[in-house]
Amino acid sequence: MLTLSEINEEMKDLKDWSLEADSISKVVTFANFAEARDFVNKIGEIADRLNHHPDIYWQLDTVKIVSMTKCEKGLSKKDFELAKEIDRLETK
Repeated sequence: MLTLSEINEEMKDLKDWSLEADSISKVVTFANFAEARDFVNKIGEIADRLNHHPDIYWQLDTVKIVSMTKCEKGLSKKDFELAKEIDRLETK
């Protein structure tokens, strides 16, 4: 598990993520349902490749991603690696 200092350093590299109790989260809104669906599917591909799966809440055109390392009950490098890959999806 990362220290608060390490977490704060990692947060600097993320775009629009929020630090919650023991997790990081991000909300992304799309133009329509189809765009949101495609985004969720891409997150699934990344999560499978990294073997680190976030919680995903999807309602119509809005997607919320919540990541924490469940076995550590907190944040690890895996959460930030996943978040950075998700951020890269939005720049494509």
